[in-house]
Amino acid sequence: MSIDVAAVRAEFPILSRKVHDRPLVYLDNAASAQKPQVVIDAVTHAYAHEYANVHRGLHFLSNLATDNYEAVRGKLQAFLGARHEEEIIYTTGSTQGLNLVSYGWGAPNLQEGDEIVLSVMEHHANIVPWHFLRERQGAVLKWVEPEADGSLDPQRVLDACGPRTRLIALTHMSNVLGTVVDVETVCRAARERGIATVIDGSQAAVHMPVNVAEIGCDFYAITGHKLYGPSASGALYVRRERFGEMRPFIGGGDMIREVHRDRISWNDPPHEFEAGTPGIVQMIGLGVALDWLTGLGMENIAAHERALRDYARERLAGLNWITVQGDAPGKGAIFSFTMEGAAHPHDISTVIDRKGVAVRAGHHCAQPLMEFLGLTATTRASLAVYNTPAEIDALIDALETCHSLFA
Repeated sequence: MSIDVAAVRAEFPILSRKVHDRPLVYLDNAASAQKPQVVIDAVTHAYAHEYANVHRGLHFLSNLATDNYEAVRGKLQAFLGARHEEEIIYTTGSTQGLNLVSYGWGAPNLQEGDEIVLSVMEHHANIVPWHFLRERQGAVLKWVEPEADGSLDPQRVLDACGPRTRLIALTHMSNVLGTVVDVETVCRAARERGIATVIDGSQAAVHMPVNVAEIGCDFYAITGHKLYGPSASGALYVRRERFGEMRPFIGGGDMIREVHRDRISWNDPPHEFEAGTPGIVQMIGLGVALDWLTGLGMENIAAHERALRDYARERLAGLNWITVQGDAPGKGAIFSFTMEGAAHPHDISTVIDRKGVAVRAGHHCAQPLMEFLGLTATTRASLAVYNTPAEIDALIDALETCHSLFA
């Protein structure tokens, strides 16, 4: 089934607005996606008619909010292909999820000299938590570089592993290059060696079907605001066998079973790792966003975005003064580029914004990758299910205008 893009676009109120008297062309989806009306309505309705704290009250509203909030766990389980519902921990997004792995699993299990293998393509959210372990526990970070086309050879990742390697941390899809990493090959080989694996699925989960059981990873982090859901929503998949090796790192609320003056006991996973009053409405909104995504079909979304990617690649290739970073086979619809001459990515972004085209400029929270590429920044256009070939044409027209100003 193909995507009816006109019908999809009609579900997003913001796409009908104008910016600088131009129709909005929103190509900053790798940073955050826009929200369909059904998600906006769900959040409004929950606050207006069904809000109460969860798990703690016996009154009608608390029970209703608890039921709606907890129902999202099963949706996340199905969306990620997890075997067990309790393998899903609610988070505020990938950053919290990856830090949970660092504090909850890494800190109690890594000793001085133990190694963490990661790629230079990682987003800072999948780098900084491991630097914490480097600084505080003496862990060693081992870096793997991509190929010239931006692809990442799984064998190079495995070759970087030694007898002291305890963890491999990889992106599933690069937020800069669009590279889709063969994480299944890495994870299955790592498990045979007794090495834990954590995958940053922030980009991949919105663009392609994900099945964590087939991937074979131990941890998989996603963030709701890229999945057309509310900000401050997300989840961390934890393979059930790893829970016994983890400890909670934020205390209070539903993560507690009993508290006494001289002792304390924790709730069962996943609640053991969900402290305090959670983002109740945010998670309810994420559940609606997941229903919306699965209603379209992740395979259908992937096919639509592949067509957009191919068209954008062709149009950008016609601009001989544009250099696109990364062209790995099977890459996602993310294009980071530079322009010859004096045009800085910030200048490019500012100029084309005047034509209504929203893109991102900077290092994209991926400074090790920028250093590897020999750049300080790029301009990035990232596509979503609601984007069209006509919007890619608008990007090209805006870039040509920009080039004429700086040539």
